[in-house]
Amino acid sequence: KADEMKLKHNINPVLLQFINFIILVYSFVTYIPWYILSGSRQAIAKAKQVKARPVNNKPGGAYRSVNSLHCLASVLYPGCDTLDKVFKYAKTKYKDKKLLGTREILKEEDEIQPSGKVFKKVILGKYTWLSYEDVYIKAVNFGNGLAVLGQQPKTNIAIFCETRAEWMIAAQACFMCNYQLVTLYATLGGPAIVHGLNETEVTTIITSKELMQTKLKEIVSQVPLLRHIITVDGKPTMWSEFPKGVIVHTMASVQAMGAKADTGNRQQARPMPSDIAVIMYTSGSTGVPKGVMISHCNIIAGITGMAERIPNLGEKDIYIGYLPLAHVLELSAELVCLSHGCRIGYSSPQTLADQSSKIKKGSKGDVTTLKPTLMAAVPEIMDRIYKNVMNKVNEMTSFQRNLFILAYNYKMEQISKGYTTPLCDSLIFRKVRMLLGGKIRILLCGGAPLSAATQRFMNICFCCPVGQGYGLTESAGAGTITEVWDYTTGRVGAPLVCCEIKLMNWEEGGYYNTDKPYPRGEILIGGQNVTVGYYKNELRTKKDFSVDENGQRWLHTGDIGEFHQDGCLKIIDRKKDLVKLQAGEYVSLGKVEAALKNLPLVDNICVYASSFHSYVIGFVVPNQKELAELARRKGFKGTWEEICNSAEMEREVLKVLAEAAMAANLEKFEIPVKIRLSPDPWTPETGLVTDAFKLKRKELTAYYQTDIDRMYGKNVK
Repeated sequence: KADEMKLKHNINPVLLQFINFIILVYSFVTYIPWYILSGSRQAIAKAKQVKARPVNNKPGGAYRSVNSLHCLASVLYPGCDTLDKVFKYAKTKYKDKKLLGTREILKEEDEIQPSGKVFKKVILGKYTWLSYEDVYIKAVNFGNGLAVLGQQPKTNIAIFCETRAEWMIAAQACFMCNYQLVTLYATLGGPAIVHGLNETEVTTIITSKELMQTKLKEIVSQVPLLRHIITVDGKPTMWSEFPKGVIVHTMASVQAMGAKADTGNRQQARPMPSDIAVIMYTSGSTGVPKGVMISHCNIIAGITGMAERIPNLGEKDIYIGYLPLAHVLELSAELVCLSHGCRIGYSSPQTLADQSSKIKKGSKGDVTTLKPTLMAAVPEIMDRIYKNVMNKVNEMTSFQRNLFILAYNYKMEQISKGYTTPLCDSLIFRKVRMLLGGKIRILLCGGAPLSAATQRFMNICFCCPVGQGYGLTESAGAGTITEVWDYTTGRVGAPLVCCEIKLMNWEEGGYYNTDKPYPRGEILIGGQNVTVGYYKNELRTKKDFSVDENGQRWLHTGDIGEFHQDGCLKIIDRKKDLVKLQAGEYVSLGKVEAALKNLPLVDNICVYASSFHSYVIGFVVPNQKELAELARRKGFKGTWEEICNSAEMEREVLKVLAEAAMAANLEKFEIPVKIRLSPDPWTPETGLVTDAFKLKRKELTAYYQTDIDRMYGKNVK
């Protein structure tokens, strides 16, 4: 509800009445011209329309988008049923248009911090661009060069590389030549990399100089079949332990081989729609990463569904690519852009904004230079932006802060009614909007649930809709996306035009598709975007996928959802997150975390419960600035580690968590009774969260096992 998300001010009540009167007069005077001139009345009407319907009246019947009730969409362009055909179509249509952009590095410097640590800082220049034609030629040559090295159609080749233009060029080369691209996160640990490379039996890996030196160097001897390492960014320095039989090439040298190669008999290598395009290793929130086999037709169906939810997508759009391309969200988003004539400018989390860790103070981050119109983000990144802006608001003078809060609350009310606020946008929120370049028209969010408060903050401060989506690697990233004129929070939208969704009863959790007022149950996704299964893991494939009597393939997601009357889906629980306490109460760990994660004091939180105990505990990564201030107020002195290890500070943080839990209407048994404050953040490098910053509960449990034993060691009074 809007009232619950409003910011609190300390304005004199009499002055507030006068301000509210001025706002009322302003709203009345501007309403008629706004109604006539803006297109918002059509958007309001669209927002109220039914967006999906069940295909029959039976309980558990599948819901489809109203735009694909009779036939699910599966192809972007007629005749383009494989990814190489999609790119060829785009290359022909947008030949000389800019496609992939990279910033040149002008200067690198070492910056010594007060603590003595040395941080690498860069000064970056303008974006240099490759056209559709340029990328196509580079991809053709690279694909032919790989064939010279002995790569055969329908065999696996791995890419282990940061998000960059060369990643997409290599992927397009593989799609053209029907090589099965094995994708691995650049932040995976050694054992997970070894597992993926050996399971897929690759002989060639595409990587960068940095990753070769920092990650591959340590594990290459454990990959016996490896014969070729291709670095995308120039010749690497050799190391003495280099194993015999492995040859290092540069991407440019392989492309040069391909340009000279005889390709007369290559036509038969072209892929079929059912051929595997990508074997995508998941970030593994539960155990060892699994390789998801995604076919050409799976990806095309998925991006067809996604593209339909982005209005006016085309040559004027600029997308900023910085999330891992080994993640299905980023790969799908970039393929959507590539197929519609958009530009893709590459970035990284370390150079994204002016304040990013690698950007030298006073120089420009990537968003300021690129000024993108489209951007994808995981909730963790949006939560960070939200907290950083709110911390800056709290540091403002009383007048500035109250002005911002009044504008924020006013716009929240207007948004909830479907109205726009051009005056507030240009006068109050312009500076915040410039944090992402100032031109963003749609923010795409996926990978994990986004809190209502953060979603509404992004709507208000960045003056654009947040397309919150739901999909899995196993559904080629496609499932649902909210429509741009739907400003409700906490929902993930209606099924995409490429798929249908039904709810299956889950008796243990008490969720039934006959529930009133909303049907509830485990979410099953069906359609051409549902993938082939897990690589060399038939048992898990049979567990997570099924085929019905009509031959429709279904993915059993393990997530619990409910359908609202307009056909939009809301994620309400997860089967793996539900724990039964000793006394029989069920606790949804994700629900508790969502209620507490947006506190200024909390950077991250993992809630833990055991069926052998009657209460919930938690591990908290506190916000350093907020916790240090709390310690100062309580008169506690010490280092950061001493503050986090203090039982006194644990109790103080628990009080703050309990207040927030009560405000969020959590049950008493859901509120953490004991916590462990972690002085170290959880990053993908620590192995405690995935690349999408989802919690790895198994790893977190093992890491904090001593603390779990301590917190459950004696009864709580």
